Amino acid sequence: MIKKVVKGIIVVLCMIIIFAFSMDNSVASTKKSEGVIIQVSSILGFNLTEKQQQYVIDLFFVPVRKSAHFFIYFVLGIALISFLREFSIPIRKLILLSIFLAFLYACSDEFHQLFVSGRSGQFSDVLLDTFGASTGIGIYYLLFRKKLKEIAYEQKERIS
Repeated sequence: MIKKVVKGIIVVLCMIIIFAFSMDNSVASTKKSEGVIIQVSSILGFNLTEKQQQYVIDLFFVPVRKSAHFFIYFVLGIALISFLREFSIPIRKLILLSIFLAFLYACSDEFHQLFVSGRSGQFSDVLLDTFGASTGIGIYYLLFRKKLKEIAYEQKERIS
């Protein structure tokens, strides 16, 4: 029971983090992305002039933003399948339900952005988010497939 609650809290926290990022208007969102790019270049030891910083920002802005979408939904996908696994759902349904819920949340997130100043809902982001979640779910399945198959077998035995 405690495991189920903790895993549920992790799912909700992932969703809250996604929602919080989506609440940022375009200026705040852009500054966060640019800040990540500058921070990473600094960590890597690059001492860039302002002109060089702007070039690096222009070069990596879209990849950083799209990677952020992919990564946070990757984590959400893992959290979802791990949480739903606590309900003894058959493997195939577990995977499909996890992907479907991530897709629905991605749709709601992009819809939410339609109401945030300077932001827009993008179906391409829904697809990227769903792909990120699906990748996380797939990796989770690959790592735990033996355990998941054992659970499915136990369920089948109980039904018979």
